[in-house]
Amino acid sequence: MTLDMIKFEHSVFALPFALTGALLAFRQNGSLGNWGVAAFLKVAWIVVAMVGARSAAMAFNRLVDAEIDAKNPRTMTRHIPAGQLSRGFGWAFTIATSLVFFVAAWQLNPLCLKLAPLALGVVFVYSYTKRFTSFAHLVLGFALGIAPAAAWIAVTGELDPRILWLTAAVMFWTAGFDVIYSCQDFEYDTSAGLFSIPSAFGIAKALHIAKLLHVLMIISLLMLASQLHLGPLSLVGIGAVAALLLYEHGIVKPNDLSRVNAAFFTMNGWVSVLFFVFWAADILL
Repeated sequence: MTLDMIKFEHSVFALPFALTGALLAFRQNGSLGNWGVAAFLKVAWIVVAMVGARSAAMAFNRLVDAEIDAKNPRTMTRHIPAGQLSRGFGWAFTIATSLVFFVAAWQLNPLCLKLAPLALGVVFVYSYTKRFTSFAHLVLGFALGIAPAAAWIAVTGELDPRILWLTAAVMFWTAGFDVIYSCQDFEYDTSAGLFSIPSAFGIAKALHIAKLLHVLMIISLLMLASQLHLGPLSLVGIGAVAALLLYEHGIVKPNDLSRVNAAFFTMNGWVSVLFFVFWAADILL
């Protein structure tokens, strides 16, 4: 029930991008061919840190949005508004997973630990943004997008501005599919005075904005491949991502949102996995 509350399976969305950031960092510092126990532990702590931060953020979001979720027909069956899990449990889980995140950051390096409060603050702030800005989708995207940059810092101990192209790619990708997903709540968000791109511009224009965001994602990935001098497999991976996104946009229509879940869950899971497979192959080979 707890894993369902935080949608643990959705970790697949951003985790492959974080691991890609780690592999790029190992490539940058020349340690790809010298993997040992220390490198595997580094990757393991990166995974723990990301899962901890995401779990804390999801639980916090469910707590902050409990009253809103209780009034929305689509979300009123979520665990806290439905009474399946208590607020006390939600807060205890949020605190526990936040501590897990801080322990993982401490195990990685001093800079990770120093930046940990800022990173957690970003993912927590997102939960409030729908109350005052239609750009909440981009805030969510940035919250996920800092993962690959954080993984780079975890490996190298410093930030290389070039990895921010991957942060931008994840931000635009996440914002785009979140816009599509939020089209389901157009009527409720409008009536409740909540902010989103669909409620601000209407569903048809929102879907066009989502397409633009995904175009920006592809441009960001191309810039990253160029900046880090990656090979042809990375370009094949970008092509696969672009094809999946085209299909995703093709199955969601302004007058037919019945396949939003397929676009959101299935397609985006494939986007992140295929991206990682091709880019990992390019980096390692």
